[in-house]
Amino acid sequence: MKNFALIGAAGYIAPRHLGAVKGTGNNLVAAMDINDSVGIMDSHFPEAEFFTEFEDFTAFIEDQALKGQKLDYISICSPNYLHAPHMKYALKNGIDVICEKPLVLHSEDMDTLKSYEQKYGAKVNSILQLRLHPSIIALKEKVAKASADKVFDVDLTYMTSRGKWYMKSWKGFDHKSGGVATNIGVHFYDMLHFIFGDLVKNEVHYRDEKTCSGYLEYKRARVKWFLSIDSNNLPDNAVKGEKLTYRSITINDGQNTEELEFSGGFTDLHTLSYQNILAGNGFGIDENRIAIETVENIRVQDIASAGDNAHPLLFKVLK
Repeated sequence: MKNFALIGAAGYIAPRHLGAVKGTGNNLVAAMDINDSVGIMDSHFPEAEFFTEFEDFTAFIEDQALKGQKLDYISICSPNYLHAPHMKYALKNGIDVICEKPLVLHSEDMDTLKSYEQKYGAKVNSILQLRLHPSIIALKEKVAKASADKVFDVDLTYMTSRGKWYMKSWKGFDHKSGGVATNIGVHFYDMLHFIFGDLVKNEVHYRDEKTCSGYLEYKRARVKWFLSIDSNNLPDNAVKGEKLTYRSITINDGQNTEELEFSGGFTDLHTLSYQNILAGNGFGIDENRIAIETVENIRVQDIASAGDNAHPLLFKVLK
């Protein structure tokens, strides 16, 4: 049984990590969040220590280590801009990391983290669960079997409505969240790289605080993409769940167009991610590099003229 701590216990994604720690037969020793709405812990680890001050949390961890009860992992679900410093703390104390995406906001932080790994002998693991989804794996295999010169045409559309709270939270500030492309899109860009290979071109056609659109060219795909949290952009057939959402990824091989269906199959992917990490097969810093560089460039580069590379919905925000 491995001993875990969790930073960001009150966040949206924290229950999946709590479930994964429990589902892999391990123990949560402590959790930390500046917010104290963490009743979810009662259904997983009611005996775990809980702290609302990072200093108290770290002092507890260090005291436990002195008693011979050093942690094996710290799982990090804190706001995006805090991922890097929280990982550095864990690594500096010789504790392995399991970090939610995006791993970092700035690509240079990945080089720093690699230096920390080498100096302190601990490892960064990341949650890239789409790489474990059966539909994604099947598509990757299909692309690999296609003729080497085959380039696929892909349309990626993801819209998920967010209330007024969103722009007032840390997620609404680019320097804290990385903006829309990072906050809701980084796992899609990782998926595209995972399936279609190296990135060779990156254009941004539109970017504001709620919507962005552009064109990505990979070794095996030409991708027109559109991401938005603006409910005004949602189509009539948006899916009603916790929030209105519309997601579509179509792939054309030159003869047929197929819709990538991966709405289901997400339930246990965090647990599967933890199983792989515990077996020594987790996704490390290098696996994150292309996606992090992609969203970093989307955030800062000049807006390009779309031309033939425009996503079909770009007209909605340009009209």
